[in-house]
Amino acid sequence: MPTFVADGGKVTVPGWVTSIDAFRRWLDSDEAPEKARTWFLDGEVWVDMSKEQLFTHVDVKGAIFAVLWALVHAARAGRVYQDGLLLTNPAAGLSGNPDAVYVSHAAVADGRVRKIPGAEVGFVELEGTPDMVLEVVSDSSEKKDNQVLREAYWEAGIPEYWLVDARGEDVEFDILQHGPKGYKAARKSGGWAKSAVFGKSFKLTRGDDPNGNPEFTLEVK
Repeated sequence: MPTFVADGGKVTVPGWVTSIDAFRRWLDSDEAPEKARTWFLDGEVWVDMSKEQLFTHVDVKGAIFAVLWALVHAARAGRVYQDGLLLTNPAAGLSGNPDAVYVSHAAVADGRVRKIPGAEVGFVELEGTPDMVLEVVSDSSEKKDNQVLREAYWEAGIPEYWLVDARGEDVEFDILQHGPKGYKAARKSGGWAKSAVFGKSFKLTRGDDPNGNPEFTLEVK
C-alpha cells in the first residue's frame, strides 16, 4: 500500500490495512506510530512524521480555536474540537485528524455525526459529516491539504473547509464553502470572509509579539 512519510521518518504499514475499518484497528494497535499524523484517504495511508512549526502552525491553530470555542460556547451551539480527534467519513473514504472540527448540536441530533466509543473508556472518534473543518498548511502537508483533503472533505459533504497558509509574509486564509462541483472560497472584503456556518465574518491577521515573533489573531464581526 502506498505510504506518505515526511522528513525522512519511516513507518511500516501492515499489508492488511486496506480499508477504513482496518485502519481504525491499526491505530488502536501497538504497531501504529504514536506521534505521527496519520490518515486513510481514498484507499491510501498517509503518514506525516514531521514536527509542527511553533508559530506558523501551532500558534495559528490555537488562535482560531480560541475564538471559535468562545463563539460556540457562548451560543451553546455545539462543540469545537482541537486536533487529536479522529474524524471518519466512510462514504468519502476519509479517516484522520483535522486541525480543528466544529460539530453543531443539530448535526448530532439529526444523525449527521455520531460519537464512536473507545475500546476502554469514553469516546475517541466522530463519524459522519461535521459542520466545519480546519487545516493549517505546512511544508509536509501542501498536497494533502490543498488537493487530497479538499476533495475528500467535499465528498464528505462538509459545509465549510477553513484553509490557512501562514508560512509567508501575507497570511492566506480562505473559508471554502461546499458547492455542487467542489469548494468555492467565500468572497472577501478588506480581508474579511463571511462564514455561513457561524453567521459571522472573520479575518486572520499577523503581527509580532514583544519578542519579535509572529503572532496571529482571528478577528470576528
